[in-house]
Amino acid sequence: MLIPITDLYGITRTFQVLDSWAARGSTPSGTATSEPQTDEPIGTLLCVHGNPTWSYLWRRLLVSAPPGWRVVAVDQLGMGYSERIERPRVLAERVDDLGRLTDALQITGQGRSGPVVTVAHDWGGVISLGWALQHQDQLRGAVLMNTAVHQPEMATSPLLIRLAHLPLVNQIACRWTPLFVRATTSLTWPRLPKGVRDALAAPYCSAARRYPVGEFVDDIPFAAGHPSNSAVNAVADGLSGLDVPALLLWGPRDPVFGDVYLRDLQDRLPRTVLQRYELAGHLLPEDEPEYAGTVWQWVGRLGLAGRKVPVSRERPPVLTQLRLRAHDDDPAVVQVGGRSISWAQLSGRVHDIGAGLTAAGLSPGDRVALLIPPSIDLTVALYAVWQAGGVIVVADRGLGVRGMGRALRSARLDYLIADKAGLFAARLMRLPGVRIAVADNWAPLKKLALVGLTLPALAADGVGRPAAPDAGPDEEAAVLFTSGATGPAKGVLYRHRQLRAQLELIRQTYALTAADRIVAAFAPFALYGPALGLPSAVPQTDVTQPGRLTAAALGDAAAAVGATVVFASPAALRNVVATAADLSEPQRLALSTVRLVMSAGASVPAELLRAVGGILPAAALHTPYGMTEALPLTDISLTEIDSAGPGDGVCVGRPLPGVCLRIAVLDHAGDPAAQLTEQPGTSGEIWATADHIRDRYDAQWATDMAAAGHPGWHRTGDIGFLDGQGRLWVQGRTVHVITTARGPVTPVGIELRVQAAVPAGGTAAGSHAGVAAVGVGPAGTQQVVVVLAGDGGPLAPTELTDVVRAAAGVEVAAVLLTRHLPVDIRHNSKIDRVAVAAWATKVLSGG
Repeated sequence: MLIPITDLYGITRTFQVLDSWAARGSTPSGTATSEPQTDEPIGTLLCVHGNPTWSYLWRRLLVSAPPGWRVVAVDQLGMGYSERIERPRVLAERVDDLGRLTDALQITGQGRSGPVVTVAHDWGGVISLGWALQHQDQLRGAVLMNTAVHQPEMATSPLLIRLAHLPLVNQIACRWTPLFVRATTSLTWPRLPKGVRDALAAPYCSAARRYPVGEFVDDIPFAAGHPSNSAVNAVADGLSGLDVPALLLWGPRDPVFGDVYLRDLQDRLPRTVLQRYELAGHLLPEDEPEYAGTVWQWVGRLGLAGRKVPVSRERPPVLTQLRLRAHDDDPAVVQVGGRSISWAQLSGRVHDIGAGLTAAGLSPGDRVALLIPPSIDLTVALYAVWQAGGVIVVADRGLGVRGMGRALRSARLDYLIADKAGLFAARLMRLPGVRIAVADNWAPLKKLALVGLTLPALAADGVGRPAAPDAGPDEEAAVLFTSGATGPAKGVLYRHRQLRAQLELIRQTYALTAADRIVAAFAPFALYGPALGLPSAVPQTDVTQPGRLTAAALGDAAAAVGATVVFASPAALRNVVATAADLSEPQRLALSTVRLVMSAGASVPAELLRAVGGILPAAALHTPYGMTEALPLTDISLTEIDSAGPGDGVCVGRPLPGVCLRIAVLDHAGDPAAQLTEQPGTSGEIWATADHIRDRYDAQWATDMAAAGHPGWHRTGDIGFLDGQGRLWVQGRTVHVITTARGPVTPVGIELRVQAAVPAGGTAAGSHAGVAAVGVGPAGTQQVVVVLAGDGGPLAPTELTDVVRAAAGVEVAAVLLTRHLPVDIRHNSKIDRVAVAAWATKVLSGG
């Protein structure tokens, strides 16, 4: 939007400003409304670009902003799409302009803005710091990226800038031609996509629009008599008194601002923390897209978020996207090999069945088990239950009939909706509740299956009835049972506000837009398409048995919906790779357009991701870390996995925006401490907090009490540590810690090192799926035993034992071989180390 100000000389000047708070009051056409925002933000990020960029540079900060935060990005006068002015603007004038602009935007440090955090890059750094020194009562923190406020003694000033200072070079490179502009957008690794380069250069498309670029260069003082020299010195000298936290994000591959300028800033600012991105250069916001998450993570620790913004305003109800497309005849869900349903049909069915459920007696808060495989029927039933105000209850079929029955009975069911197989399973599991059949053509079986209602009958009864009011953000929405891989399945209760937060985090993390199409081959995400407003396809496979997904089935699903995003478990991807030779050319073509693959549910080996990349060549390969109680918490790409290299565990990336991680340090007996720390390199139990973390465990008071010492935090049960770059490394589960006489030992690092060292063919394929490190003996004096999947044994040959002991990094008492290591059915990759330890104990005791 355009904002007029009266400048230092009484002249009206017009700024182009991107203001997220004003955008919230825009009309569908995008024009600002005159109605002011009545609520108040938690705080404001004031973003100032350098030369020759513009506010487009800050787009990732805008789209990833946590609820309640205002983001203001300015185009400086003469730059971007702000007014071109008749004479050069010097530093002092630009600092004054910024102050007048923030006054016009009612950025005061309170009320309509909240405390201010400045964010700046390049020459915007000194301008933002000049503003900060004049507005210290409003300031809460400062973020700086590849900038400088002083030319350190004995340091050579940037050659590129000195060359651009030469009058003829300045005219040719900065004004007459786009050389300076285009060269700046080329200072990235890897090279930016053409669309992004063009967007950065768009405001400077002619010589008339480029002349401020040259003037900006001229304003950098290299001599004592320069008009801006005194202003720069005033900023540099004033920084020692700027007693606010500062975050420095630095790209060391910068040919303009080297490390000497970084050290100068660290010396001048009293309270700095640094994040280096070793592969980034001058345009750090483009080189390192995850910088935005780092900024928000740091901002979240400034203590500004004590007041919660009502989430119902910030995050609309789960059904909103579905309703917005209620008149859209495009496919919403495609069931490959079966039916498809349009948005209009889906919206109508959900409304009618939801109204029918209400008429049949379902009350808000009633619990409804869904015993239907991922399909259109499941999608309709799920959203219809939410439409009626009910709470869905879902347990994975991988638990088996006994495990599912135990879990679902604990959930106090009022209703269950099922297909034929689900209805008969419900009888075997002795489940309570009114039975609702998916179809009504099973008359001979209704009595046997105790069917009381059917979805078609409910839909017919619901036609013309009003929909129930939307559930409030604090109402219960779902009880989702854990996989049971590390103990009995627990019911995890989510409220609507937490589901809304999860959906928004997924949207932001993976930059999902209306142009995306999803193939959901991972059960937790099989139903998120309608809530995200995105078409989705369900592959022709049982997603509750992911290891059966073939490459051909994935290709067909991608073709059916024009997929750009694939969600799949590691087990599914492993079989996709194994069956890739069966792909037809149309299937390969469909997979070649996928831009993103996300795999979760278990550790994903880098080798598997690389193999997947050979089948989906255009896809960015990501693996988030999380669990049923909190997904996602972190995310890491294959590039980042390779950059992190080997370590004492699995690197799962940095916390996502709004996620905070801490470590409860293990004592000598392997028990987590009561206090939480973020000290790098300290192993212990991982704790997490975020808006999308589960509300509580259902019917598990004692489990909830185990985390009562830190309200609002989730005790993950995983062991790991944070490294010096803020990345999380996972080292196993608390129940798998080996308590030796020398102290606790975690298994995953041992397994990875052994896996890397064992000769090819010595274990099963995959990461550490073919190796298990377990403890044998009494707690406190346990011995480390390594068990390999392979032929022979149970005692490993001497040569193999020597290799394992040399690689393990800890003292290994014995190396054993077994034909198969037990893994849980659902993930096909999580080793049951408890069972392995029991087997090893038996073997070593003569069994």
